[in-house]
Amino acid sequence: MKISFLLHNAYGIGGTITTTFNLAQALADRHEVEIVSVLRHRERPNYTLDPRVSLRPLVDLRHERDHPLHRRPARVFPAAEYRYRQYSELTDRRIAECLARTEADVLIGTRPGLNVHLALEGPEHSLRVGQEHLTLDNHPPGLRTALRRAYRRLDLLTTVTEADAAAYRRKMRLPGVRVAALPNSVPDPRLPVADGSAKVVIAAGRLVPVKRFDLLVEAFALVAAERPDWHLRIYGTGEEQPRLRGLVEKLGLYENVRLMGAAAPMEAEWVKGSIGAAASDFEPFGMTLVEAMRCGLPVVSTDCPFGPGEIVRDGADGRLVPVGDRDALAGALLELVRDDERRRRMGAAAAENARRFAPGPVVARAERLFEEALAARGGADGRAGTSGLGRVLVSQGFAVRDVAYGAAGRARRMVRRGQR
Repeated sequence: MKISFLLHNAYGIGGTITTTFNLAQALADRHEVEIVSVLRHRERPNYTLDPRVSLRPLVDLRHERDHPLHRRPARVFPAAEYRYRQYSELTDRRIAECLARTEADVLIGTRPGLNVHLALEGPEHSLRVGQEHLTLDNHPPGLRTALRRAYRRLDLLTTVTEADAAAYRRKMRLPGVRVAALPNSVPDPRLPVADGSAKVVIAAGRLVPVKRFDLLVEAFALVAAERPDWHLRIYGTGEEQPRLRGLVEKLGLYENVRLMGAAAPMEAEWVKGSIGAAASDFEPFGMTLVEAMRCGLPVVSTDCPFGPGEIVRDGADGRLVPVGDRDALAGALLELVRDDERRRRMGAAAAENARRFAPGPVVARAERLFEEALAARGGADGRAGTSGLGRVLVSQGFAVRDVAYGAAGRARRMVRRGQR
C-alpha cells in the first residue's frame, strides 16, 4: 500500500511534525510511505527521518519566497486557518498538482487547511483521510463553517482523543464520514527507563502562554521551599522565555529552575529525571506526557481538555490536578517528591501503561481504520470489486493485503486511462 502524508512544514519543530514522522516511520515497516512537505525553509529536517520514508517539498522558501504567485493570497486554503498567511496561490497550485498526480492509495492531511485541499482536490482512487491535531472547539467559527462544508468529502476523519471525536460527531454532522480517535504514538525507548532516583522534575514544550510554565514555576517554588535539593528543568523555546526567566529570578529560584532550551529528541533528557510535569490550560493530546511516561516517569498534569485525562490514570501512573491551581499542582509534586517508593512504583506503572501509545498498537489501529473506511466507501458507491477488496484487507495478512490493494489500485488506474 502506498501512503502519502501532506504536512505543513517538515523542516520545522512541533508536535504535529513529530507524530507524523513517528506514524510514517512505523507504517514503513509494511508499506511504501512518503511525506509531502508543502513548505521548506532549511536544508534538513530538525528530526531524524527513517530513510525508508521519502520526503519531498512543494515550495522551497529558500529560493521561492519572492515568487510572484507566492505574493498572491491563497484561494483554496481557508482564510480562517491559523497558518493562512503562510499560504498563497503558489501553494494552492503546487498542492493541486501534487494531488492530481499522486498514485497514493491513502492520502493523509495533517491540519485543517490541508484537509480542505485533500477533500476538494484529492483523487477518487485514493482514500482521503483528514487528521485533526487540535480540537473542534479550538477552531474559530469561520473555520468550523469551512470545515463542515469540505469535510463531507473525506472518507475518514481522525482526532487524537475520544472526547474530540465525540465532539465532531455531535456538532459537525458529516454523513458518510467515519470519525474516530487515533492517538499520537511515541517510539519505543532506546535507553533504560529512569530509576526514580534523580531529584529532578522535567517539563517540555513550546514556551507559550497556554502551556502555563509560569504556573509550574510558581508551584515548584513551593516544592523547592521544602526540598531545596530538587530541581526543575524546562525544555523548549518560545515567546514566554524572557518572562519565565524573569519569574525565576523574581522567586529566587535560579539555583533550582533551569530553562534548558530545545532538545530533540527528548528521550535522553527524560531519563535524567524522576517526575514529568505539565501545567497547560488546554492540551489537544499531551505528547510530552506520553514521552515522559514511556521513559518511566510518573507525570503530574493539569486535568485540562482534552488529552491528559485519556493518558494519565490518576493515582496509578501519575496525578491529575485542577487547571490553574498552583497549590494543587505543588501538592501533587510534593506527594511524589516525598515518597521514593511511590514514585518508583508509579514510574514503573507509567512505562507499562504508556505502551498503548507505542507504534505497534497505534499503527494497527490506523490500518484497521483505513480498512473499515475503504469497505464503507465501497459499499456506499457500489463500485465493482471495492467491497470485496475490503473483505480481503480485513481477513488476510499484511502481505496478501498489500498485494490485493496494490492490484486493485492498478486496475482502477488502467480503467481511468482507458476512459480518457
